[in-house]
Amino acid sequence: MSSIISRRRHPAASYAAVAGGLVVAGVLYSAFSGGGASASSAASNQTQVAQGQALFVESCSSCHGLDAQGTTQAPSLIGAGSAAVDFQMSTGRMPAKELGAENDRKPSDFTPAQIADIAAYIESLGGGPAIPTTNQVSTSGANTGLGEELFSTNCSQCHGFAGAGGALTYGKSAPSLNASTPTQIYEAMLTGPEAMPVFGDGTITPAEKKDIIAYVTDTRAEANPGGFSLGRTGTTTEGLLGWLGGLGFLVLIAMWLTAKRRDHLKAESEQS
Repeated sequence: MSSIISRRRHPAASYAAVAGGLVVAGVLYSAFSGGGASASSAASNQTQVAQGQALFVESCSSCHGLDAQGTTQAPSLIGAGSAAVDFQMSTGRMPAKELGAENDRKPSDFTPAQIADIAAYIESLGGGPAIPTTNQVSTSGANTGLGEELFSTNCSQCHGFAGAGGALTYGKSAPSLNASTPTQIYEAMLTGPEAMPVFGDGTITPAEKKDIIAYVTDTRAEANPGGFSLGRTGTTTEGLLGWLGGLGFLVLIAMWLTAKRRDHLKAESEQS
């Protein structure tokens, strides 16, 4: 008993007690403050989801159904993910102006905040690809050379080697990427809008997606020395256009002369 009392009276005991009290106080503060932040974040998310649901019912449910379950006019959005919603709405493709038609890019009818609300609501219904973060679409440190190779292999067949767009089968077309933001390019690869296939992270890794984005954005910012660029196909497009135009003109002249000679010979035969 006396040994315990002596240790309590030791000069270091008071410092140990103070240090222990500070540790306990810090742990308790961290626990309570973290829980408060988490609760605040959850409440904020629920508010955003509720706002998104109200906007969805007002603007989207006539085609996709009141619970986004889909109808005969439009597909279900359960599991579509927030990335698909953000891409379609930020590019103005949705809400669609005409059912069953291929949707072209146009100014959006919704603010970024409203789009984020609807995207949060759709995500709450069944997950799906999420809107990429700023770090995911940042081209800092990206390899544009590898991006060019990846784009040529996976994208240029439809969008053209410089992302200027091109014609597809059945009257469809791949849009130009000149107005697409890095986020929209990433979202398109994640979700595969219209006739575009889905390029998941197992097919094109997140780092490779950044390389492709870097190539597309750098290419469209480069000077275009080709005059009539014709989709940025090189510096000799004026010669190609002149050659094809001149050849077509000569063919028309030859056809016109042949027709005139035929009429002349017919008139001579009738006179004789």
